[in-house]
Amino acid sequence: MAKYTKRQNPAGWGDATKLVRGGLDRSPHGETSEAIYLTSGYVYEDPETAERRFAGEEEGYVYGRYGNPTVTMLEERMRLLEGAEACYAVASGMSAAFGALACQLKVGDHVVASRSLFGSNYQIITAILPKFGVTYELVDGTDAKAWKQAVKPQTKCVFLETPSNPLLEVLDIQMICDIAHKAGAVVIVDNVFATPILQKPMEQGADIVFYSNTKHTDGQGRVFGGTILCSKKFKEELLKPFLRHTGPTLSPFNAWVLLKGLETLKLRIEAQSRAAATIAEALASTKGVERVYYPHHDAHAQVKLARNQMKMGGTMVSFNVAGGKTKAFEVLRKLGIIDISNNLGDTKSLITHPATTTHRNIGPEARAMMGISDGNLRLSVGLEDVDDLVGDLRQALKT
Repeated sequence: MAKYTKRQNPAGWGDATKLVRGGLDRSPHGETSEAIYLTSGYVYEDPETAERRFAGEEEGYVYGRYGNPTVTMLEERMRLLEGAEACYAVASGMSAAFGALACQLKVGDHVVASRSLFGSNYQIITAILPKFGVTYELVDGTDAKAWKQAVKPQTKCVFLETPSNPLLEVLDIQMICDIAHKAGAVVIVDNVFATPILQKPMEQGADIVFYSNTKHTDGQGRVFGGTILCSKKFKEELLKPFLRHTGPTLSPFNAWVLLKGLETLKLRIEAQSRAAATIAEALASTKGVERVYYPHHDAHAQVKLARNQMKMGGTMVSFNVAGGKTKAFEVLRKLGIIDISNNLGDTKSLITHPATTTHRNIGPEARAMMGISDGNLRLSVGLEDVDDLVGDLRQALKT
């Protein structure tokens, strides 16, 4: 755990300070940058120390799958930023999603989720968990009545992502938490699109928040990683035993890269969000664009809620082009600056066709239920000159 001095109060720091100094635990060498502890195991001065460590009677590391000093620094930095009691870092965002659910579910439990989900989240809830006797119901995430009707006494978890992938649907976190908590259900929020810079779901009542740190935290497309933010009780009693023994271990090197990425996260998110807002406005007046989805854009269905819940509109813009898949592919082929990629949160602008990539495996019926058309394109806005990006999109959209 980080060794703060008596003069330091990390809980009272601003986000920018937390992102640079949170969790910093220097070795006796006094290095400026965080150290990378590339080790799979640890040694003990005597057998009694090993016994106490394994019994949980003495603090310290015992095995790389159980913990690592570099990973601990990442967990502490994310914990401070989110304002959570505890954090557990894992190998990927999907490890985080599955771990947060599976560690607490058993045969006969019920999950209610918003129907607008990332493809892999959808697969976990509708295909993987049911194999273990867990039932589910998908609802229109914007409909309070639908949530009230779906949440039952046997509902263990409520799961949502906001803004959603790829149509940036914005859900009322506090409203959903109020409904779920009355039934005794735990609320899990995928906050990857907003990041903790723009939205902190725990402040709205969420119990668990998870991230694919592969995205904005890294921000340069280099490594995988995920984090789960929760209470100390949830981490110690449910999450830690499950993840330690199932093994989605985060590499110390990846943790170090993510630590360095966090240092510039606020600067990048704010700059990319400003650019995304400009691009959304430009696309709305561009011929051939049928609809633009951007949380802070006036035309967004939940714009009032989005402006209330999110500090800025985020780095993602989604839009539909007239002409379906044929036209969408033509636009992708004509782009000169923006890269075709299903990743997001990068300093480079990336664009994908969800129906044939991120949401292909869920099938046409599920895509139709989510409102994902064959003409939909999802754009992750990077740090290039915004005029260059607007120009690239406009020339690609020309008929």
